[in-house]
Amino acid sequence: MIALMDAAISELQKPFLDDDQIRSSRAIMGLDTQLIDDGTYFVVKHDGVLAGCGGWSRRTTMYGGDQLPVRNAALLDPATDAARIRAMYTHPDFVRRGVGRLILSLCERAAKAEGFRRADLAATMAGEPLYRACGYQPAEKFVDDRGGAPVPILMMSKTL
Repeated sequence: MIALMDAAISELQKPFLDDDQIRSSRAIMGLDTQLIDDGTYFVVKHDGVLAGCGGWSRRTTMYGGDQLPVRNAALLDPATDAARIRAMYTHPDFVRRGVGRLILSLCERAAKAEGFRRADLAATMAGEPLYRACGYQPAEKFVDDRGGAPVPILMMSKTL
């Protein structure tokens, strides 16, 4: 999965970010293994090849991988909080083939089955078009510079 994530960050962000921002993205993005431990992470393969991965969370952390020291594993309340869509990556060889949309729909269905009525996510500029097409609405744009260079992030939300 790490190779897929690196390829997605390196290739799919090129139209939106410069080289320093892509390096910074690698530092702030990635897999939070809490998603795997919670059983809320999905992997899609095509003919045995990893095509994409992504998940959702019932925990407070919005985004970021294991390498980030500031994560919050507190459980969200489905009655008042939004589920988190997290760590969505599609291998560049499989973009625009429905992989991201499939993973997103699996996440939304699973979160809804646990009582969540809304989902929030932190979109990269490369991911924003997919999320808009799937009904997510933009909320707040900000910059994350924890990796050294400023990386634009767009908070988005959807009613499930």
